[in-house]
Amino acid sequence: KIIHDVGLQKDLNLNALFIGDKAENGQIYKALLNELVDEHLGWRQNYMPQDMPIITPEEKSSASFEHTVNKTKDVLSEISARMRTHSVPWHNAGRYWGHMNSETLMPSLLAYNFAMLWNGNNVAYESSPATSQMEEEVGMEFAKLMSYKDGWGHIVADGSLANLEGLWYARNIKSLPLAMKEVTPELVAGKSDWELMNLSTEEIMNLLDSVPEKIDEIKAHSARSGKHLEKLGKWLVPQTKHYSWLKAADIIGIGLDQVIPVPVDHNYRMDINELEKIVRGLAAEKTPILGVVGVVGSTEEGAIDGIDKIVALRRVLEKDGIYFYLHVDAAYGGYGRAIFLDEDNNFIPFEDLKDVHYKYNVFTENKDYILEEVHSAYKAIEEAESVTIDPHKMGYVPYSAGGIVIKDIRMRDVISYFATYVFEKGADIPALLGAYILEGSKAGATAASVWAAHHVLPLNVTGYGKLMGASIEGAHRFYNFLNDLSFKVGDKEIEVHPLTYPDFNMVDYVFKEKGNDDLVAMNKLNHDVYDYSSYVKGSIYGNEFLTSHTDFAIPDYGNSPLQFVNQLGFSDEEWNRAGKVTVLRASVMTPYMNKEEHFEEYAEKIKAALQEKLEKIYADQLLASEAK
Repeated sequence: KIIHDVGLQKDLNLNALFIGDKAENGQIYKALLNELVDEHLGWRQNYMPQDMPIITPEEKSSASFEHTVNKTKDVLSEISARMRTHSVPWHNAGRYWGHMNSETLMPSLLAYNFAMLWNGNNVAYESSPATSQMEEEVGMEFAKLMSYKDGWGHIVADGSLANLEGLWYARNIKSLPLAMKEVTPELVAGKSDWELMNLSTEEIMNLLDSVPEKIDEIKAHSARSGKHLEKLGKWLVPQTKHYSWLKAADIIGIGLDQVIPVPVDHNYRMDINELEKIVRGLAAEKTPILGVVGVVGSTEEGAIDGIDKIVALRRVLEKDGIYFYLHVDAAYGGYGRAIFLDEDNNFIPFEDLKDVHYKYNVFTENKDYILEEVHSAYKAIEEAESVTIDPHKMGYVPYSAGGIVIKDIRMRDVISYFATYVFEKGADIPALLGAYILEGSKAGATAASVWAAHHVLPLNVTGYGKLMGASIEGAHRFYNFLNDLSFKVGDKEIEVHPLTYPDFNMVDYVFKEKGNDDLVAMNKLNHDVYDYSSYVKGSIYGNEFLTSHTDFAIPDYGNSPLQFVNQLGFSDEEWNRAGKVTVLRASVMTPYMNKEEHFEEYAEKIKAALQEKLEKIYADQLLASEAK
């Protein structure tokens, strides 16, 4: 049951929710897991006790039975050896500063372990009554997190599928007015095709609601028939887009030529002036805008697009007869909205934010970690038609668990299909879940895992807000640490330069040799640091500092990194010659580095590990030059 006592919510202890860096809570995990397994075994034994056991003691003592069990043990031993040798220790408190991996919530692991035993398939209620209901509740919790009053959501395998569903919604909804012109022309009488292509989502859903007996026929004439695809217009995504958007445009049939990248500024947020310029330019040619994607937590920089600015622009454009569908790709940053919701799930005004965070111990220090523009962006998510949110990222639950939520529950009717062998049209959700989603068979264990996380940690400042706070505060400690960091290797001095002030919990940075004016050489240095801080060289498990990397290249980013490159001392000509900047990348998801004393314990270890790596890199360079 969710704890409602404010005092207890305030004292929620994050350290009780993880197995722990050194398995400090390992015995708690084992004890709870044993209880759950015993409960399941007892349930099997007590079902129809009058039935005779199929597997007899005589069979269990047979040579073939024993051989098969031993074979199973051998296979599991091989798996164990491979996992121990080749797994990344991302659960570590302060050694792993890399990809979007971290310690996962113990309640979620336990719920997943337990629910796997029941092998529920959430495609239909009759296959998994318990976990189908949990998924329905999780979807409603997603909607509440986004402040959607009439919303609905569900779990998918990952953010790529959620983004695909978002484009699926946009494609089908935007094509409905053209289908209405064919099937129910009286509904759209007097409107030009341009006006039809610029109706708002709410207007379209209201029109569809007015002819319930014609819905199936209208849908049959929509984009799902293959008609109108070339008329739907452009899909605008920031340069920081996830690659899944190109896949989605390909699969959905919109086509890659319809995807237009919108430039980002030097903070890697969508440039709203450029967005308006693109939209108005297309409108002048009578090319519709199918939709715009705003990113909340870009995968390379952790940037938060100005969703509020996109919404404000849409309002201005509406007055000029231009409307676009808005999808927010918050696969990474979606759970961050919990830090802005009070205990009653109301969005907290910016001027009250620090006081509420202090009340609930969201941060260990009462500092200005949250930028006002980030607060405004998160507030405006409630104006978007759909949102991607991944529990397996900042939800801290096991893979695979993506999610999508829509603002208006009626929208699900435009993509629905009905398979009579698993559900009946007209039945209630959750019996119909498979009819309203992209996937078919799906693990009930995932729903149990996410449901458990949400009920241990409410999706507001009393629960997930504290976990977001720990991650954000840890990121700021890492950012400040890097800001003051430099190394001496022989007669060379190597400085560390963070990319930008973190919008969320992502910290990107570069190593630069002082006096170096060769950007290609700096890029190689950073790639070498990555090689020594990853699976590329040596043992992963024995590596004392692990990170990830990425390239900001001109074909993808344009000149948005140029300001940073100039600040490092490189000329415009050098930027054009190199064509990219290689950066190291840390998604600071560890929940343990928020406390100063914990971070300080690791700071010197990290510095020593990096010193050793740099010395090896420069020794390798010396050997290579001597070999020439």
